[in-house]
Amino acid sequence: SAKDMKHRLGFLLQKSDSCDYSSSQGKKEKISSSQRLSQEEVRKWADSLENLIHHDRGLAAFRAFLKSEYSEENIEFWVSCEEYKKTKSPAKLSPKARKIYDEFISVQATKEVNLDSCTREKTSHNMLEPTLSCFDEAQRKIFTLMEKDSYRRFLKSPYYLDLVSPPGAGCRPENCKRNHTHSLDCNSNIISQCA
Repeated sequence: SAKDMKHRLGFLLQKSDSCDYSSSQGKKEKISSSQRLSQEEVRKWADSLENLIHHDRGLAAFRAFLKSEYSEENIEFWVSCEEYKKTKSPAKLSPKARKIYDEFISVQATKEVNLDSCTREKTSHNMLEPTLSCFDEAQRKIFTLMEKDSYRRFLKSPYYLDLVSPPGAGCRPENCKRNHTHSLDCNSNIISQCA
């Protein structure tokens, strides 16, 4: 359920020493300081969708949020395209491209993404001779769609707000130094929690 995912995400983040955040799970995961996620890193996710999805834990949080909205196909498609672009062997391009196309773009796709007919046709045409860039336009469109829609909702959701300022964190002004000139859709929520 969405609540379980949110709880698991909260557990991924180990609070810095300045804020006390206890997990309701009996056993605490041992995480080295290099794996700890600072509140500063979490706040950077609000700067851009790129910052969010290029961070492993940010991507996991965003994916869980999209799953709760039943729209995870968008981020799954984006991630598949990123993996596809790393393909070294020309012989593997065609089968990998076909798999992505069948899963996300074709009319019978199990996880069909929302593309305009022009982009869909162009991508279908690219399938005749797949290259590393054959999904670029479709990937760009889906990124823009997420950026304008679900990313903005994510920043206002408990998935993000609970990570940037977990409940019971005892946030005090000295622990939550905010740059008030930088405005976010969710700034008022974060600032009111830290006031």
